[in-house]
Amino acid sequence: MTSSPFRIEISDAVLDDLLGRLRRTRFTDRSGDQPWRTGADPDYLRDLVAYWADGFDWRSREAELNAHPHHLAEIDGRRLHFLRIPGARPAGTPAPPPLLLSHGWPSSFVEMLPLADRLTDPGRYGGDPADAFDVVVPSLPGFLYSDPPAGPATRESMARTLHLLMTEVLGYRRYGAFGGDIGGAVTGWLGACYPEHVIGIHLIHPPFPASFDTAPLAPAEQAFLDAEQRYDETDGGYSAIMGTRPDTIAAALVDSPAGLAGWLLDKYRDWSDCSGDLESRFDRDTLLTIVTLYWATGAIGSSFRQYVDFAHNRPRPEITVPAAVTLSTEPGMVGFPRELAERACTDIREWNLPGVGGHFMPLEEPDLLSGDLRRFFSSLGTH
Repeated sequence: MTSSPFRIEISDAVLDDLLGRLRRTRFTDRSGDQPWRTGADPDYLRDLVAYWADGFDWRSREAELNAHPHHLAEIDGRRLHFLRIPGARPAGTPAPPPLLLSHGWPSSFVEMLPLADRLTDPGRYGGDPADAFDVVVPSLPGFLYSDPPAGPATRESMARTLHLLMTEVLGYRRYGAFGGDIGGAVTGWLGACYPEHVIGIHLIHPPFPASFDTAPLAPAEQAFLDAEQRYDETDGGYSAIMGTRPDTIAAALVDSPAGLAGWLLDKYRDWSDCSGDLESRFDRDTLLTIVTLYWATGAIGSSFRQYVDFAHNRPRPEITVPAAVTLSTEPGMVGFPRELAERACTDIREWNLPGVGGHFMPLEEPDLLSGDLRRFFSSLGTH
């Protein structure tokens, strides 16, 4: 298996078409008198689309993205996009340990770049240069420039693809892994299936057990599961439609850039630690970089595959490699008890409750998270 260099290059024709669509956007009225209560706020979306059309400079953002080394690999006949960013360690020090960073939905490799910068070049951010990692950031199968799997898009199949990337394509014998959301579930499968290769795993969304049959639920576990069910009743509409009628919603989103932005950014606001103010956490250029990549690749429909194929996931084996958690503060994670994660992981070494940072923590709190990652993997003897 080999890889080749890759550059992100959106054609002028695609950008011109996007611009025309943005300028012809039709907007709905708000359902009620409270912004965002019933989804993406039309007033915010109208203002954002105007900036996207007449203020956002894609070519500058494209150049910034291409300052990082992108690659394509073919694994099991499918294309996988990834970044491989070498650690900037001083001469004469051991080679940097490899660390895999996996994103979730509705995200992309862009979420990982602030974290990757701090992990590969800690000296630039006030840290010890000897703590640098070699960082690998894939686009998960079905996201952006990565093909969806040929078969069901299970967490296990995605873990196999990423493991082959790390071992067969890049030649690492041992590596660490980090992830959140879907990427966190894939990271859990990496730890469960490849313990001889995975040094340890770090998560912002702890794993659920494959079964609750081993012991009765403790009060804290039951309280969390009840709270999660109540939250899903108000937040789960996106998941229900993506899991049951994905082609219906994808037909709208792949044809309307404003609709695509609304579908994605509603979750950036709901799931981040922004107290309802989306741009207190994410600047517009970053948000529009992510949405533009989804638009240009037409990958919104294939990003739904892991929802459609969820029933194909088999129970995950026990995770025995060392694990650490830096718990997200998003609504669905509040009160997640350690004992629930211990049903899935036999060796949790750290359980961090920072009280800040949400679903997109690598983008929201890269300094905090990079410190937790360095400390955990250093404790495993990777530095």
